[in-house]
Amino acid sequence: MRRTCVFFHAHPDDEALLTAGSMALLAAEGHRVVLVVATAGERGLTAGPPAGAAERGRDARGRDARRRARLGVVRTAELHDSARALGCERVVLLGYEDSGLAGDAPGGFARAHPEAAAAELAELLRQEAADLLVVYDPAGGYGHPDHVQVHRVGTEAARMAGTPVVLEATVDRDLLLRVLRGLARWRLLPRSLDVASFERAYSPSAEITHRVPVRRFAAAKRAAMAAHATQTTGGESVRTLAALLRLPGPLFRRALGTEWYVRRDLPPGTVLRHPLASWPHRAPAPEPGEPALAADTAEH
Repeated sequence: MRRTCVFFHAHPDDEALLTAGSMALLAAEGHRVVLVVATAGERGLTAGPPAGAAERGRDARGRDARRRARLGVVRTAELHDSARALGCERVVLLGYEDSGLAGDAPGGFARAHPEAAAAELAELLRQEAADLLVVYDPAGGYGHPDHVQVHRVGTEAARMAGTPVVLEATVDRDLLLRVLRGLARWRLLPRSLDVASFERAYSPSAEITHRVPVRRFAAAKRAAMAAHATQTTGGESVRTLAALLRLPGPLFRRALGTEWYVRRDLPPGTVLRHPLASWPHRAPAPEPGEPALAADTAEH
């Protein structure tokens, strides 16, 4: 059965890092994949061209606004290139302002009223008759305020629209910490990276219900990541996208060959390998004093 699968992200390039393999997998199977992005990522870090003499003499605030507007236009184009590489049938930008890394932009998505934003997304879910909505975990992955807002808005929108399945895109925190601590011992991490800051990021292994193998779609995932060229430069250290794109093919497939999700209506210990596995069904009402039955955990 063909399903409509909506992936909700905060900024252009988030889809490439966390869910690109799953999106390509679902599209290849004939499902309708819709990519919804809250902002154009106009406050994203990037090494843009140096300002000309005339521009340097203008008001700094106006110059920053123009730079953000230009970057938003470019990142929107990059988003559409990424979506094409993954087989998406529709791309929707909700038009909220990027909140910035600290989440303090006055009109940013992180400060939007969650219920109002959820109502807007719920209307889209109804229009699409969405079967699946993908958001982030409650931590917002690594904690970006816009990512946390995606979780709040997305889960509420799914409730409003009656979308039957919600997956929280995440990373296996326990595995990530083991890798980071190993790299730190070998002094292969930037000094500025605080490994301890990841102890509350993403989701613990025990909560993860879906470990989706996506190595077959590594080429599509790499193409989606490469589409976001603006996010490979800028800052004082190597950007994540740039570092990952430098990996040779076999190592890229190994490092990025699994995508992780949490589905809260499934019992702890569930292990599934497909985003649409264990489709919900109506269970008989429990007898008084008996616990309600969880959804079937058979693999898709």
